[in-house]
Amino acid sequence: MSNSRTDRADAGAEVSDVPPTESAAPTLVRVVDTPEDRVRHPRALVWMIACAVGIAGVLVLSVVAHGTTEGVTEDVRSFNDLLAAILFVPVAVLQGLVSMFAPVAVMIELGVRRLGRQIVESIVAAALGLLIGILTTILVSNLGSDELVRTMSVWERGNGYVLAIPEYAVALTAMLTVAGPATRRRTVRISWNLMFAALLIVLITGQVSLPGVLVALLLGRLAGAAVQYVSGIRSERAYGPELVMAVRRAGFAPMSLTRVHTSAGHTDSHTDSSPDLVPDDPVARALSRAGDNRVYALYCDDGVRRDVVVLDGDRQVVGMITRLWRALRLRGIEGRAAISLKAVAERTALLSYAATAAGVRTPRLLGIGEFGDSIALVLEHASHAVSLRDLPDDQVHDDVLAEAWKQLGRAHDAGLTHRALTQDVLLTHRDPDGSPHVWITGWEQGDIASSPLSRRLDLVQMLTLIGLRVGPRRAVASAVRALPDADIAAIGPLIQSIALPRTTREDVRRAKGLLGELRGALVERLPEASVQPQRISRFSARTVLTTTLMIIAVAVIVTTINFDEIARAVREANPWWVAVAFALAVLTWFGAGLTLVAFSPTRVPLGRATLTAAAGSFVALAAPAGIGPAALNLRLLTQRGVTMSMAVATVALVQVSQFVVTVLLLVALSIFTGSGALVELPSPAVLIALGSVALGVVATLLVPKVRRWGMGIIAPRLRQVWPRLAQMLSHPGRLALGVAGNLIMTLGYIVALWCCLTAFGQSLSLVDIALVNLVGNALGALIPTPGGLGGVEGALTAGLTAAGVPATIAFSATILYRLCTYWGRVPMGWIAMRYLERKGDL
Repeated sequence: MSNSRTDRADAGAEVSDVPPTESAAPTLVRVVDTPEDRVRHPRALVWMIACAVGIAGVLVLSVVAHGTTEGVTEDVRSFNDLLAAILFVPVAVLQGLVSMFAPVAVMIELGVRRLGRQIVESIVAAALGLLIGILTTILVSNLGSDELVRTMSVWERGNGYVLAIPEYAVALTAMLTVAGPATRRRTVRISWNLMFAALLIVLITGQVSLPGVLVALLLGRLAGAAVQYVSGIRSERAYGPELVMAVRRAGFAPMSLTRVHTSAGHTDSHTDSSPDLVPDDPVARALSRAGDNRVYALYCDDGVRRDVVVLDGDRQVVGMITRLWRALRLRGIEGRAAISLKAVAERTALLSYAATAAGVRTPRLLGIGEFGDSIALVLEHASHAVSLRDLPDDQVHDDVLAEAWKQLGRAHDAGLTHRALTQDVLLTHRDPDGSPHVWITGWEQGDIASSPLSRRLDLVQMLTLIGLRVGPRRAVASAVRALPDADIAAIGPLIQSIALPRTTREDVRRAKGLLGELRGALVERLPEASVQPQRISRFSARTVLTTTLMIIAVAVIVTTINFDEIARAVREANPWWVAVAFALAVLTWFGAGLTLVAFSPTRVPLGRATLTAAAGSFVALAAPAGIGPAALNLRLLTQRGVTMSMAVATVALVQVSQFVVTVLLLVALSIFTGSGALVELPSPAVLIALGSVALGVVATLLVPKVRRWGMGIIAPRLRQVWPRLAQMLSHPGRLALGVAGNLIMTLGYIVALWCCLTAFGQSLSLVDIALVNLVGNALGALIPTPGGLGGVEGALTAGLTAAGVPATIAFSATILYRLCTYWGRVPMGWIAMRYLERKGDL
């Protein structure tokens, strides 16, 4: 390569003359490219996530399945004493090879290959792995549960159980991860094998535990992947001579290869001398936009223009994950996904050949060549064509649209589907006689022997992309002329954004209301067609949220509930009073539903409002106190057509009314029970609470910073609530109904706490109970824990104790109260939420 010439083009491209191989013709190859020396590989990020999940899984299994993991470890090393004596010398030799030979050999090979940066990265990864291993050992030793520490420990005579996480294995794993692939580095492959053999032997001989070995390997892989992702890895893509070799392996002798860019204004100053052969044309740009691949203009000695699409291995990871996710989420989409570069190329070739055989006008695949981590696909060039996206508006005639439907119909007749139709994969041009031609490119994600649903999704994609160019009415008219009525009626329920490729979805977001207009235009053409959206996704964001809430709920229940304390409190309590307390807790749902019905600007059935309040008891497991029920009320209103601003004002009015009614109820109880400040001296708890409120009011009025902070919280809510409150004042009947609902809810909680206290033979005045309940719920709302966990229990226990209840009884009554009003209502809340989801109310 000493006679090659390389310089920089004005546009930043690298231009080089690549000399021929000994077997090639004695001509140089002009390559205009923008090579990337280092790339940030998505595979490293995937490895990081997978290793983190794997480490969490091993730790959880070590605690949950403590007996099983310990038994497996004991079974593996059941003869460890005998083996340790027999294998003493081989183990020592093997450990020496792993600890000394492997790193040195790997560094020497990298040095011979002149990969100095990779040597530095390998050393950094080893140091990071060692640090992570030491920190993990310290954290597990000091913060881990007894089961976790014991599972990851080994038994040593005289020392008992000793925590054993092989930090050196973490460092070596990280180093080998960064040093390069085992398929291309002989010393890396040998070092991996030696390390696995050494770990297996030390595991059998009882020097490490099975969970400890797994955690060490995962930690090392995580550290190595982190270094690779942050620093990037040396590109294994084919550039320059390697790219030329790939094209030659495809059966072509290139004279020039010029990189095509997606932007129309980007051109390279070093191009072929022939002015009519401009490589950066609309067709090549469309090919580059349609797929996340490199595209080159290829010229051989015959002067024919061809396109080269280069598939890079590092780009296929994201594509594979995207295809898997789409197949998992959408119904009727097969879950097969190419998991290697060669599989992707083979799938592309199969679809291309099948489309050509079916009579679909598509660029013919002329050859395939591989070099390094890249595969070059040589394609026929669609001369004088332009993508539908770049086609001027005055040239998008009906005959072009008809030809596009015709080409898609040929593919469907042969059982083929495209699955990624966008404005960039449709190319069009006209013959000298004026007849249009449409090409369909980009078959990478297509399917053979596809299902009817997949073909209907193709029709929806075609209809939408045409609608983006010519409007919904012309798009539907073109579909009606090309398709039978049965197909038109079948695609109506599938006109949804989830059925569209990413680029089309982005275009649809900018053209607001397009999908609705397409449905309307379709009904105008075919009145009997149904356009009610059909559920084509296996799950939605709402399903993911519900599942997440369920997982969090189970985790919270398992980790926070002290079942012994609850069992003891329930055993000691009077069961009749417990039943009354639980019934009152359920009654509060009716009160909350009644308030929402009264204040709602639209008609909401009382049963649905009550079920929404019940569902709030389930959501409270994962949301701070008060947030979950408010969010569900907001969702219920918006689902019934209430605007977001009006729904927010209504929910805010509900919350403010609850606070106002609670305060007024405290005053009323003080007056009518003869135990408040207006009749006799209050209890110490009441005095403390009133003093705190008074102090807060004084601070708000006198201290400027506190005043500004308080007004910053109060003023926005007043601005939200006041317009809606003014409307409610003109409807005194509905206002009274809302107040009644708040009274039912507030009294339900107050009397439920009184019943829980009475169940243990203690009693307090209702005003004291009301005040303790108010303070407890207020603290629970301030503390950002699910359902106010910790804050509510502490405040209720402290308040009851300050009111004169013995501390032990106050704690038991609080536990019983939370069981009735929080934990006990969770299953019923989950059932209510599932019902409302099925009915489409949430």
